[in-house]
This record gives sequence, structure tokens and C-alpha cells, in this order.
Amino acid sequence: MHAAAGGVGSAAVQLGKAAGATVIGVVGGAAKASVARELGCDAVIDRREQDVVAAVKEATGGRGADVVYDPVGGQAYAQSAKAVAFEGRIVVVGFASGSIPSPALNHALVKNYAILGLHWGLYNTRNPKLVQHCHERLTELAARGAIKPLVSERVPLAGAADAVQRVADGVTTGRVAVLPSPENGAAA
Repeated sequence: MHAAAGGVGSAAVQLGKAAGATVIGVVGGAAKASVARELGCDAVIDRREQDVVAAVKEATGGRGADVVYDPVGGQAYAQSAKAVAFEGRIVVVGFASGSIPSPALNHALVKNYAILGLHWGLYNTRNPKLVQHCHERLTELAARGAIKPLVSERVPLAGAADAVQRVADGVTTGRVAVLPSPENGAAA
């Protein structure tokens, strides 16, 4: 899981663990590594200090990752293609790096892996029953304590621009919640 300590990544780590997966989290920095461990990652790779591909291969006994979750794109995608196992899957969730990669399809052919795009928002119009089913399942997992959203900051609406910039800069962990102003009738 790339960005394992981020907002979406932290949820993906917990969902992977709830499904019984061995989760390898990739993060940027010691503080984020600590968060990823607390979330339940079985192995944590600090991309600033370690060779991601070599560390994934070591953690998997040379096999590579069966599923690679990539919300980052760019260099992370290049690492994903090298770290994915034969007959594995790379799930492309976004491009937080700002760089949209061009997959080498010959490489996918030779390693026989699949590249899967996942844009969850489209399911609301294309398959609302699936959205409802997933919501029910997520609610069950939350009720059991198997997943718990990681909200690292709560900021007032006036601080939204700074909060968004911190997320874009990659210095936050988990979710950053922007709260409506109390003068608009919302509780702080």
C-alpha cells in the first residue's frame, strides 16, 4: 500500500487487514511509519530511507506483492510495476504525486499482471446497489472495531486552504476534517 499513512491509504490498510491480507505499507518518513504500524501494517517501508522494490521483495520472500494499491502514481507506479508478483494486480486509485504514469504494457504482459483502475465515485451512478452493499459492509466492520477512520486533524472552515495545502504537500496523516463555522448553526 503506497501512502499507507494517508487518508485513503490508512483506510485501505485497515480494509486489507480486515480481509485477512498481509499488508506492506509504504510511507515517507519515520512519523508516518509509526502511524502505518499502529494501523496494522505487517511490514513498513520508508521510501525515503529504503529501496521500495527490494524491501517488498524481501518482505514477500522474493515473490512480490499480489496486490499493489497505488493512490500516488509517478515514481510510486514505477515501483509498483517492479514489485508486483507474477499474476498480481496493481490497483490505480489516484495520482497524488501529480504525475500520471504511462504503463509499459509489454512489462504487464511478461509478468502477466493486471492494471485495474478504481474510481469509486462513478459507482454512485453506475451501480448504486453495490454502493449500498459496501456501505452496509463498512458499517459492520466499523461496528466490530475492525476499521476506524483515522482523523488526524480537525480544522475550522477558515483554515481549509492551509489544510488542503498540507495534504497536497504530503505532510499530514489520515484524514483532515474541515468543520463548518459555528455561526452557520453547526456544532464545533
